[in-house]
Amino acid sequence: MARDRKRKWALISGAVLLVLLGHLTSALEVPLDLPQPPTITEQSPKDYIIDPRENIVIHCEAKGKPHPSFSWTRNGTHFDVEKDSKVLMKPSSGTLVIDISGDKAEAYEGVYQCTARNVHGTALSNNIVIRQPRSPLWSKERNEAIVVQVGGSLVLQCRPPAGLPPPNIFWMDNHFRRLSQDARVSQAINGDLYFSNILPEDTRSDYICYARFPHTRTIQQKQPINVKVIDDGPTGERRPTFMTPTGPSSTKMVLRGETLELECIAEGLPTPEMSWGKDNGDLPSDRMSLHNFQKTLHIVEVTEADAGDYRCSAQNSLGNAHHIIKVVVKASPFWISTPTDLILAPKETGILTCRAGGDPKPQLSWSVNGVPIANSPKDLRRKVEDDTVILSDVQTGSSAVYQCNVSNQFGYLLANILVNVLAEPPRVLTPPNNLYQVITNSRALLDCASFGSPIPTITWFKDSQTSILNDIHENGTLEIHGAQPLNSGKYTCIASNNLGTKENHVYLEVKEPTRILRQPEYKVVERNRVAVFECKVKHDPTLVPTMIWLKDNAELPADERFVLDVDTLTIRDVIEEDEGTYTCIRNTSLDQDSASAMLTVIEATPPPPIVYEQPDPPSDLELTEQRDRSVQLTWTPGDEHNSPTQKFLIQYEDLLHEPGVWTNLSEVDGGRTTAQLDLSPYAWYSFRVLAQNAVGYSLPSQPSRQYRTNPAAPEVNPSDVQGVGTEHDNLVISWKKLQGLQANGPGLMYKVQWRQQGVDQEWASETVHNVSQFVVSGTPTFVPYEVRVQAVNDNGDAPEPAVVLGHSGEDLPLTAPESVQVQAQNGTLAEVHWKPVTPISVRGRLQGYKVYYWRERSLHGEQEGVGKQQQVLTFSGNRSEGHLPGLQPYSVYGLSIRVLNGKGEGPASTNQTFETPEGVPGPPSYLKITNPNVDSLTLEWGPPQDNNGRLTGYTLKYQPVNNTNELGPVEELVFLANETSTTLSNLKYSTRYKFFFTAKTIKGSGPSISEETVIMDEAIASRQVDIATQGWFIGLMCAIALLILVLLIVCFIKRNKGGKYPVKEKEDAHQDPEIQPMKEDDGTFGEYSDTEDHKPLKGSRTPSNGTVRRDESDDSLVDYGEGGDGQFNEDGSFIGQYSGRKEKDTHEGNESSEAPSPVNASNSFV
Repeated sequence: MARDRKRKWALISGAVLLVLLGHLTSALEVPLDLPQPPTITEQSPKDYIIDPRENIVIHCEAKGKPHPSFSWTRNGTHFDVEKDSKVLMKPSSGTLVIDISGDKAEAYEGVYQCTARNVHGTALSNNIVIRQPRSPLWSKERNEAIVVQVGGSLVLQCRPPAGLPPPNIFWMDNHFRRLSQDARVSQAINGDLYFSNILPEDTRSDYICYARFPHTRTIQQKQPINVKVIDDGPTGERRPTFMTPTGPSSTKMVLRGETLELECIAEGLPTPEMSWGKDNGDLPSDRMSLHNFQKTLHIVEVTEADAGDYRCSAQNSLGNAHHIIKVVVKASPFWISTPTDLILAPKETGILTCRAGGDPKPQLSWSVNGVPIANSPKDLRRKVEDDTVILSDVQTGSSAVYQCNVSNQFGYLLANILVNVLAEPPRVLTPPNNLYQVITNSRALLDCASFGSPIPTITWFKDSQTSILNDIHENGTLEIHGAQPLNSGKYTCIASNNLGTKENHVYLEVKEPTRILRQPEYKVVERNRVAVFECKVKHDPTLVPTMIWLKDNAELPADERFVLDVDTLTIRDVIEEDEGTYTCIRNTSLDQDSASAMLTVIEATPPPPIVYEQPDPPSDLELTEQRDRSVQLTWTPGDEHNSPTQKFLIQYEDLLHEPGVWTNLSEVDGGRTTAQLDLSPYAWYSFRVLAQNAVGYSLPSQPSRQYRTNPAAPEVNPSDVQGVGTEHDNLVISWKKLQGLQANGPGLMYKVQWRQQGVDQEWASETVHNVSQFVVSGTPTFVPYEVRVQAVNDNGDAPEPAVVLGHSGEDLPLTAPESVQVQAQNGTLAEVHWKPVTPISVRGRLQGYKVYYWRERSLHGEQEGVGKQQQVLTFSGNRSEGHLPGLQPYSVYGLSIRVLNGKGEGPASTNQTFETPEGVPGPPSYLKITNPNVDSLTLEWGPPQDNNGRLTGYTLKYQPVNNTNELGPVEELVFLANETSTTLSNLKYSTRYKFFFTAKTIKGSGPSISEETVIMDEAIASRQVDIATQGWFIGLMCAIALLILVLLIVCFIKRNKGGKYPVKEKEDAHQDPEIQPMKEDDGTFGEYSDTEDHKPLKGSRTPSNGTVRRDESDDSLVDYGEGGDGQFNEDGSFIGQYSGRKEKDTHEGNESSEAPSPVNASNSFV
């Protein structure tokens, strides 16, 4: 056995070189004019559920030379298409069309397979299973009313009929409204409706399960289910238990590549919250999702790594429950390497491989032209070894189609592998004389697609002379990086093998880029004036350009005021709506350029009384005192137009280096007409002068005559010299090139020098032309280099350049920090220490350390479903410690550290875990006041959302509040951690109390929550109404007003009679000196002295004790309501309510005759 295996691999290794060309051609398409076996190009899916309302169409298309013929099998036997009038095979095709109108579709159910054959071989399609969709009726059943206790759990079973494909399930009511679902009520995967706990409102008689069958487009309805909820007494809260799946664990099998669905539904009161995790691993965050209110976990594209134990957890305030689902991943067959066709020349050797995986391991079988190899004629040139077929010394006419079938209990794969034995001279498939056009400095790709057997070798030539060896892709394409005009020309590709050669010619044109020379400028234009934007463009003269103008990135308005010219946009009669950004875009067939400018529209201003304009341009320019490096320029100023000239601007044009470009050279005071100009060597100068006043610049003067300076050696070296590595083994030396006049002469070049610092070696040197960087390859990683760049030209060298220190490229750090230690400072802050890595292992410039940390779980006994959300802190520099803020108390954290350089991050240190101590808890989740009474109330509270430790109890502080918001004495009560309510008694009636409630751990109390209330009987408060809106009250007030008016009239009449009314004696005799009774004999008022005019009217004074006695006033508003809860808003408006009938006061003495209102009660305490 071992000897056979050695012989097999020796044969394979010996054949590798022989089949290399065959493997390379596997990606090629054989031209259809050449002989070749059939290839299946289209077929129906393996599982085909038909639509019974339409014809059955089973696809089977193939190509080959000659064109293949087609036949079919059904359920393993020959299917004679011609004998069935309902079946039609399309011409020149294997596609079947079956007319099922008037017939039952199930007559044509079965397993179909298509065969395509010609003289060179036979190809097979997959087995295509044809099935008709089914939507069976619901079985008859009688649903009795379901009676369930409040707080209990419930499952309403759907049990839909088994359809093909399975139906979609949903629950609705009699009015076809979907039943609302939430964490308490939800539908399971099997369609059943689960209630984690029952509420009274769950009572209804129309719980209806619907099944929708998509292929038959039908919906079926289950009999309505009647649910009655009863309340036979309070149902206690309970910790969660699982309704499905049951038991502590279960098993789930899923196939590789499919979607894993795990479901856990729990009951409990309060409603449990669900969470998911994986034991000894993490959930794949990029492929997982939670559905159905966290009750269902989906993982798509399952792999073998997804196998394991998954834990679903249900938790409420009373505890938690867990269920383990063991996931087993199996696999239907899949290709480890997809079988590929072989194109071989005679005498060559080739290898067919069919490597597939699966669980369980799939069985493999080989066929040739649809016949199992074991049953086919014996071929001594063919050797079959497991998943490999070796074809030795193939001969013309031995083309065939090999079938590889791999299968296990979960499915199968069938591959048709075409073996085409051809002796074919090369042919070039790319059309001849193709013209390729690219822009300068862009990439050019010249195609040379070819075919031949053996595979041709591709060679490229330029202008039929220069052989091009580099940058040829495997498919023959020639790539030219950064094409330049000199790359333009004729290119020839030659394809050759031992049977001949074939050449093809293509052409490359490298075009000038499109550039905007004069961009549109920002415009501020008065309304109703004209705005002109200019956009002058340079482009390759052989390309046809187009100009597009946009306003605010949209088309220009369809308005005749917008006028387009070759390179201008004119807007006439400008209005406010024309404001915006205008963009000109110059397009060619290869590239484009664009530029933008804004238009601002302002109101027109009246013309000034005096016209101020720019000055006229200077004239009569003359050059005197001509020297090698200087010249004197004189001129005559133009008209100043009512604004004195402030200065003259002198510009020059260098016709040698930058023709057409005018550059500012010097400025002189507006009172001068002469300037001494310093010049540079090797330039052809022309000068012009512009005058400037307060309005602006004049037009330029006419240019002076030309003045040429002699060349010289450069005087300056390139600036911004840098040495920086871009890869771990290179050094990129860059600099800013000399500009224009800095060259000082022809033949400008750059002498680049470098050497490793600290190493005794000579300067390495390279002279380059017209570039701004040079790449030194093969350098050690991140070592210092001395670099310098010197300018040279035909007249000599620039001065000795300055030496710049640079570094070769960085690489990723090699090692991770060690000795990592973490110490929690408190519940929210930890300090981490580590041993810095050695400088040599950094392999670059140390930028710092990155600390990755995450919360793994809480230290509470119950599982909280904590997600591992990673946080990152970067500590710059060569640090060995740092602080981690914002931690959550009483938790377990994980941590790792990486070193960081300019290239990136190094490996992570070993994960460390640490625990944070307890902290103070968060505020209680709520504080409610219930059951208020005359002198007592009940407080209910909930635990904090964040315990941050183990709760040790709660603290309640409360105190009364008076009407000036002053606080009374504080009462304090302490409760155990498991208490959730208390009743307070002996409280003062009609008094406002403020309550402060906190939770605490061993670290202390957390923040408090507070509530306020007024102690009063709910029954009394509920009877208060607003008497100001009562009809009897309005009538009474009107009667009193009318009575007062009558009394005033009587008093006025009496006074007019001039009578005096001696009331002094009666006043003295009266017990209360502030109450003045009417005279008994005539009913008139007593006479008041002047000293008493400041006193109030009779009966309007309130005694100093703040009460009104019953015998002193019978018209108190208290008598018209219950409790007299009259209140006033801050603006003084009456907001009290009065209701009921008038009642006698039962209080005497200094007792108030009205019950205090909540406002008064809350603002006064003794």
